[in-house]
Amino acid sequence: MLVTPAPPRAARTPVLLGTQLMFNVGFFAVVPFLALVLTADFGLTAAAVGLILGVRTFAQQGMFLVGGVLADRFGARRTILTGCAVRVLGFATLALSLLTPAPQLALFIAGTVLTGLGGALFSPGVNILVADAEQRRAPAGAGHRASLFAWLSVAGEFGAVLGPLVGAALLGWGFVVVALAGAALFVLIAVFLAIALPRRTPASTERGIHGRWWSLRDRRFVAFSALHAADLLAFNQLYLALPLQLARAEAGPAVVAAMFAWVSALTLVLQLPVSRWCHRVGAARALRVGYGLSAAGFVVVAASAVVPLDDPVLIAAVFAAAGLVIVGHLTTNPTAQGLVPRFAGALPTGSFFGLLSTCGGIAVLVGNVAVGALLGWTAVPVAWVLLAVPLVVAAVWAPRVTASAGSADSLSR
Repeated sequence: MLVTPAPPRAARTPVLLGTQLMFNVGFFAVVPFLALVLTADFGLTAAAVGLILGVRTFAQQGMFLVGGVLADRFGARRTILTGCAVRVLGFATLALSLLTPAPQLALFIAGTVLTGLGGALFSPGVNILVADAEQRRAPAGAGHRASLFAWLSVAGEFGAVLGPLVGAALLGWGFVVVALAGAALFVLIAVFLAIALPRRTPASTERGIHGRWWSLRDRRFVAFSALHAADLLAFNQLYLALPLQLARAEAGPAVVAAMFAWVSALTLVLQLPVSRWCHRVGAARALRVGYGLSAAGFVVVAASAVVPLDDPVLIAAVFAAAGLVIVGHLTTNPTAQGLVPRFAGALPTGSFFGLLSTCGGIAVLVGNVAVGALLGWTAVPVAWVLLAVPLVVAAVWAPRVTASAGSADSLSR
């Protein structure tokens, strides 16, 4: 009699959503203040600060593929807990760098890199568990409900709003307290997840399957990941190009803060309805519309950069662009993550989630350098065109690639 192993027990959805919220609270309580410490305590120039923060981002996004492969090999639970431990070490290293008689820049940089590596370990594991929970949901009413990835986005946004408030409240006692509080929070998260997550989580244990770089062998998925990288590059302009455009309109910090509040409000209000709409119309149409909306946002800014306009109109154009970019992101990102299990088929999904994020991280690292250099060309909106073009290409080709997701003939293994 053939005995088949029992399937792994699914992690409960409230645990995953609560985890994402607390991850972002801990992250955004600390990381937004890194630039302040690097300039005030270490006296670095803006260029040096940008380089260090860019390395931190790449240490996270660029290593997602490795984190995904490790999650396939050792299981989502183990990599999530390891990622929490690495982030605790990173935050503790940040604090230690300022506790020495003279601030130690090398220790601070090591701490920033460790915070990124921690995220590269636990985020693919969380995505694996969310994808597993999504597949286990009852099919009834699937076309009228938001995906769990959309709920994950909402939970994360709540954390992104609360985190800086927590960090700002603690900053009066010094950044060391902020960093140690972040470390303590991740210790509590790790203890909670060690208890709450099932010991058997989705990961293949069959000989020759686990730990393989399967996503890189799927040419269709590699193409889709490269196309979808345009979305993360566009989303990151909320923190680079659009604030710089506001500065050109002589808008103060309060206006920049208002733009971020606008983006957060749109995320919290629209993510679930947008996700339900995406389920109704299908992935291909959702991707086409989402990429198109983000591209339209940059076209709006390009037009405002060419046509002579008063500062209030320029500010309104940036807010409109930010709205279009974030709604496009709310449309495409959960849709793309929801497609990962279709591409993976019977294979482990960790390396697939990892490749999707890693391509985005590379696009941000390279694209931000180019965009930053081109933003000085005030007469010609080259930077905004450069941002819009990959989105238009993705709108045309990504739906065609996804049409064969999961079909055997689409894979080259």
